Amino acid sequence: MTFSIVGRCPQTGQLGIAISSSSIAVGARCPWVRAGVGVVATQNITLPALGPRILDLLEDDARGDPQAALELGLGSDAWRAYRQVTVIDNDGRSAFFSGAESLGVHHAVSGRQCVAAGNMLAGREVIEAMVQAFERADGMLADRLLAAMHAAIAAGGEAGPVHSAALKIAGDVSWPIVDLRIDWADDGPIGKLDELWQAYRPQMQDYLTRALNPTVAPGYGVPGDE
Repeated sequence: MTFSIVGRCPQTGQLGIAISSSSIAVGARCPWVRAGVGVVATQNITLPALGPRILDLLEDDARGDPQAALELGLGSDAWRAYRQVTVIDNDGRSAFFSGAESLGVHHAVSGRQCVAAGNMLAGREVIEAMVQAFERADGMLADRLLAAMHAAIAAGGEAGPVHSAALKIAGDVSWPIVDLRIDWADDGPIGKLDELWQAYRPQMQDYLTRALNPTVAPGYGVPGDE
């Protein structure tokens, strides 16, 4: 039903997630990022509240370890056996959980500065391929996350078709610097998400500049803009 990868770029400190699902609008429920804190993917039978709950725990100095934050976050969830959750923090430390009721073939693997997980998979090798692709890939964090998603599809992906995908990345500001979604596609949502990223990539810095200092912002590219 879902596969995802959360990751960190050691050069920029960016934190991000790429995720895809057979369900509609996976980006509305499952990916959670917070600048300077971490990333959480909450999937399988999703409880969106787990994302901000675990990030809050990561932000608390007394509970800043990802494994501890994950266990505490799940501790108050009576239905945790149905959850699959991955976490990576601002230092690249990771944790993951797959409950006993995770659907179909499921798997989770931590790599260097990343964690991949999925359920209803064509095979466990899908997740291993994601981690390997992320570790091998060059470029921006978004490119590396998407490389992992393409590797998942090449390795068999889900047992059935996927229909939605999302990419979310936190940088130095309090809001996500990338928040892109394909909420529904009859086929190929990951390819469509990659196309959307390629269109957004050259404009990303412009939107940050406009937000932080409109007086030096480039043109808006709309009718009447001079």
